[in-house]
Amino acid sequence: MIPQRETATEYPATGPYPVESAPLKGILLYLPAMAIVPVMDGIAKHLSTEMSVMQVSWARYFAHFAILLPLILIRHRPAQLIPSQPFLQVIRGGLLLISTVCFFWAISLMPLADALAIVFVSPLVVTALSPWLLRETVGVRRWSAVVVGFLGACIIIRPGPDMFSSGALLALAAGTFYALYLIATRRLAGSAPPLITLFYTALIGAVLLSLIVPFSWTTPNLEQIGLMAALGAIAAVGHLLVIKAFQMAPASLLAPYGYSEIVMATIVGYLFFGDFPDYLSWIGVAIVVASGIYVSLRERKTSKSTP
Repeated sequence: MIPQRETATEYPATGPYPVESAPLKGILLYLPAMAIVPVMDGIAKHLSTEMSVMQVSWARYFAHFAILLPLILIRHRPAQLIPSQPFLQVIRGGLLLISTVCFFWAISLMPLADALAIVFVSPLVVTALSPWLLRETVGVRRWSAVVVGFLGACIIIRPGPDMFSSGALLALAAGTFYALYLIATRRLAGSAPPLITLFYTALIGAVLLSLIVPFSWTTPNLEQIGLMAALGAIAAVGHLLVIKAFQMAPASLLAPYGYSEIVMATIVGYLFFGDFPDYLSWIGVAIVVASGIYVSLRERKTSKSTP
């Protein structure tokens, strides 16, 4: 996950790094990102059957950090490594870390596509929290989309006696923390180069998980080491593509394309784990996707009409 999925709302630039207007380039960068990130999720799901979720999450962040560090040192001067809003960078990285751990835990317990569909309630959560955290006005239509999207998530989760033994609540928690991460990202937009923001995301996760992972460590074999490295490589490439895409195209334009990730997640889940959503799950996915796209379109219309 990226989510793994920077945002489904418009991000105004708040710093000295302007946004380039190249919508087609943004889409062409965003679609490959949505195609490769589910591969990372599939690797994480496989590894979680052989080691703890904390170790899998650590591998994703530590490899991500190790890959980015040389690139950062080559491309940026030491003074540029100090972010203009360090506290918010830490908060943002921590929120994504919690979301990642919850999501990896969820996919170890349930089909990949179902978990991802639940996580995609994050744009709806952002809309619901915007009046309080971003002081934005949310109209009746967008509130209605939030309610409908939540009902779609409930169709996927199907609350019942065994609900708490599944990964559904973990996926819902992942989506909620990811929404908070999106709000923090909105506050940071334009305040630092993409690689610097990406670097701090990896650094915070690598440091915090390195303190925790010794308590649940399993010595990996060569194949597992390779897969752990692949987690970080895919995460680094995917997130960089997403950040660059959002520099070139409005988030509200890109958001509908983000739902293509569910298609790739379904393919990965079916080919490697034999998981395929049932018809009720597909109905829930369709409702969540339709609600998210509607919120994105309303956001785009609102942003155009606001001077």
